[in-house]
Amino acid sequence: MAETDIEQAINTNAQGPAKAQGDSGSVEQHSLADQIEADRYLESKKASRGKGLKVKFVQLEPPGTG
Repeated sequence: MAETDIEQAINTNAQGPAKAQGDSGSVEQHSLADQIEADRYLESKKASRGKGLKVKFVQLEPPGTG
């Protein structure tokens, strides 16, 4: 299943640097917490696309009543 444009942008931005500077070549990476949050968001989007409610209804009968 292909990712949407927004998901692709989030994924690309999370993998890239948070800051970059010109002549000195300074680069700052996204914090680990930000990367984990982006991963959780993308995984929750994938999980929400699944078919069905993933809920199973069962009728319980106590023993000796049937």
